[in-house]
Amino acid sequence: MTANSSQQSGKEIVVTGSLAFDHIMTFPGLFKDHILPDKLHVINISFLVDRLEKNRGGCAGNVAYSLALLGERPRIVGTAGHDFADYAAFLSARGVDTSSIRIIDDESTASAFITTDQSDSQIQGFHVGAMARAPELSLRELIGEARLCIVSPDDPRAIQRHCQEARELGVTFFFDPSFQVTHLDGPDLRDCARGAKAMLLNDYEYAVFEEKTGYRRDAIFELVDVAVITLGEQGSRILRAGESPIEVPPAAVAEPVDPTGAGDAYRAGFLAGWNSGFELTVCGRMGSIASAFAVEQYGTQAHDYTRAEFDRRYAENFGSVPG
Repeated sequence: MTANSSQQSGKEIVVTGSLAFDHIMTFPGLFKDHILPDKLHVINISFLVDRLEKNRGGCAGNVAYSLALLGERPRIVGTAGHDFADYAAFLSARGVDTSSIRIIDDESTASAFITTDQSDSQIQGFHVGAMARAPELSLRELIGEARLCIVSPDDPRAIQRHCQEARELGVTFFFDPSFQVTHLDGPDLRDCARGAKAMLLNDYEYAVFEEKTGYRRDAIFELVDVAVITLGEQGSRILRAGESPIEVPPAAVAEPVDPTGAGDAYRAGFLAGWNSGFELTVCGRMGSIASAFAVEQYGTQAHDYTRAEFDRRYAENFGSVPG
């Protein structure tokens, strides 16, 4: 099955979240070598970068792009600006349904400014632009016949609305707040997560979630069925109540180029596995393979593969391909 095949598995997947242009910069040193701990109250630093690229991005765009590579037909619910036409055409050509993206004519599409050092540490800035209008979008009006949704990082009010509406509609949803755990308070994080089939966070974000909500260890499973924790180059860990953690190893990477977007690619692989009815171990391994493809390219939507190439790489890393 090729990347743009019309063949699909399971249910249609709705992806809510940000659409943005990523301005990705590479700093040929280490941030820590230029930060004086005793001067953090007056920090004023300029990093001379040796590479800059403007790429298509945003969490919803990234997740949907990799889902389409895996043969799914994802539909994005989000907002973009007057400068989005070429991006929309790019997604549509690759099998992403853009019909539920609202264009805000008097705003520009959100923009992220990401600087990565040689240890893969990152400093980011984000201009919301059209994303500020995302809370106006109703999942109730746009979900259609879909019964599977991932609520990705977005305007915090949009995240809250979409989680609530998914619950009320009886839609299976995955809660993926990512960096927005820093902008949602404890009660709001609890309310968003409650009833989600799974919550996906990296290890730092998961610790923030626990600290803010007070839900630690098995208490998490009062809110969600499954917790997926990505661990960067160490792979990922999948938790479910009453079961031993599933430790998912990372897939082999030919040559790491840029970690930006690896988490979104992982989510796409995991979701595609879930949508095919695979067990959690396989879902996590599919996430590992998808993220490996992403880190080998510069930018969040520069990787490309057919499903046959994906399956071959899965077999090389984990043995026979499931299903």
